[in-house]
Amino acid sequence: MRKGWTLPILAGLGFVFLYAPIVALVVFSFNESRLVTVWAGFSTRWYVALFTDRQILNAAWVSLQIAVASATLASILGVLAALVLARFGRFRGRLLLTGMTTAPLVMPEVITGLSLLLLFVSMEQLIGWPAGRGKLTVIIAHTTFCLAFVAVIAQSRLRDMDKSLEEAAQDLGAGPVRVFFDVTLPVIAPAIVAGWLLAFTLSLDDLVIASFVSGPGASTLPMVVFSKVRLGVSPDVNALATIIIAFVAVSVALAGWLLYRQARRRARRE
Repeated sequence: MRKGWTLPILAGLGFVFLYAPIVALVVFSFNESRLVTVWAGFSTRWYVALFTDRQILNAAWVSLQIAVASATLASILGVLAALVLARFGRFRGRLLLTGMTTAPLVMPEVITGLSLLLLFVSMEQLIGWPAGRGKLTVIIAHTTFCLAFVAVIAQSRLRDMDKSLEEAAQDLGAGPVRVFFDVTLPVIAPAIVAGWLLAFTLSLDDLVIASFVSGPGASTLPMVVFSKVRLGVSPDVNALATIIIAFVAVSVALAGWLLYRQARRRARRE
């Protein structure tokens, strides 16, 4: 084997190993048979069955609500934390803030979910809030979990940003708030969008933490799918997974296209 072909072949085998199961899942979502491993002809019956399953639809709606709220809150708090760590230099408590911000990155999800459950139970006993577990507790838990990812992305972009832009705006009389909204925020907007998309995906995909802090009426889509898979994989789960894959692919492509357009506009101005 020629040396120049070794890396492409190994990379191709790696991609086949990663994506072949996904392709098989998409193909079998159009299977006529109830058995997911036996092909019996092309059919869309399982998509029809999926959209008539109220349990799946309700769980999907709950997951979308939680993911949007969690990603938005995590983006706001993550950007504020990144701004403090990247712009305020050394201050008392910086090490503690850094550790608290990045801890969810390395903390096992089981530990995070259990600790949040104990926190919510203790708060309910002490102050009566939150009253039970539901969508609110899942949103708080996912915000805590996703905040770290947004903060890391935003902080890296702030460190690479040319500080002379902010200094020039301040020399022209702009206050700190005006500088942030007119200069800093537009520059780091691509990082915020990337962080929001990552937080949205992590929240939509989470099973472990949501299992600890959710309650009646707040079962997320991963929880419902996991309960179905434990009894055996049904073809409508393949259809659901295919729809999620298509949604994520379109979202990533759209985000990449928007970022590409913004980069081209910036290059033209320069």
